[in-house]
Amino acid sequence: MALMDFIKKQFIDILQWTEDADGTLAWRFPMAEMEIQNGASLTVRESQMAMFVNEGTVADVFSPGMYKLTTQTLPVLTYLKNWDKLFESPFKSDLYFFSTRTQLDQKWGTPNPITIRDKDFGIVRLRAFGIYSYHLTDPKAFYQKISGTRASYTRNELEGQLRNTLVAGMTDLFGESGVPFIDMAGNQDEFGKAMLAKAQPMFAEYGLSLDSLVVQNVSLPEELQKILDQRIGMNMIGDMQRFTQYQVANSIPDAARNEGGLAAMGVGLGAGVGFGQVVGQAMGAAMQPAAAPAAAPVAPVAPVSADDIVATLEKLHGLVEKGILSQEEFAAKKAELLKKLG
Repeated sequence: MALMDFIKKQFIDILQWTEDADGTLAWRFPMAEMEIQNGASLTVRESQMAMFVNEGTVADVFSPGMYKLTTQTLPVLTYLKNWDKLFESPFKSDLYFFSTRTQLDQKWGTPNPITIRDKDFGIVRLRAFGIYSYHLTDPKAFYQKISGTRASYTRNELEGQLRNTLVAGMTDLFGESGVPFIDMAGNQDEFGKAMLAKAQPMFAEYGLSLDSLVVQNVSLPEELQKILDQRIGMNMIGDMQRFTQYQVANSIPDAARNEGGLAAMGVGLGAGVGFGQVVGQAMGAAMQPAAAPAAAPVAPVAPVSADDIVATLEKLHGLVEKGILSQEEFAAKKAELLKKLG
């Protein structure tokens, strides 16, 4: 009877795995009631690794190649099963194949804004996204912490865990580095390298190697982005007083050319000269060092505003056109205003 049972048994002579296109990372060879024939052939293709697991304990791991399974090529399994060196009977053991291909164009991002403490802005909420690539390097760690005894484990099942790992690493990176958000966002290449170095040890815990990471965008909420834009504009302007003087100087030719401007009011070149003097005096004062305080307090003199004088002349000219003011009254008022410019 024992002989008949032995004859009915099915033996496996070739163990191999042809990967599917569904992104499978780990796959268990279907044993059912079959046993592995001593001397059977194990084929591990390029971009694969294989691992025997005996009653839940990881045994021998194989890199790409062709192997004849004997007690010599299965030293760990031989030890676990207490085989004698001449043992040649069939055996049962779980065999897992792992894909070590590089998983390209994997997307990461913040599904919701994350809160960070920024050196410049204080507490801010930001979004970021990009792509990364990785491959499996340690089948034992991956089996023990990720795939377990599952018949198969796919890339899509792991995606959420890896994405959250990257986002957590990015949050820690901001907190530990102290680098302001504006510097991080302005140099996304360096930001990506810093994130890569931060996340690589976390991937290694799962038996994975993080090969590359690209930051494609870092953004702030709309209301904070407006504040940032204003700050950038202020930095571009620099000294507000000199910027105002520059704007006034540039407005003089435009006012002289426009219909209804200085030329229409008969101010023309004389007003242009007066404006030039005002601007020159203001810029000269800005360049001089602060004067020593006087013995007695002097009431401050309100600065002459070229824009106010131009606006007043335009209003007066409008009154002339409406017949409210005579041409003589307008000329007298114009002379009075031009004296202030001189």
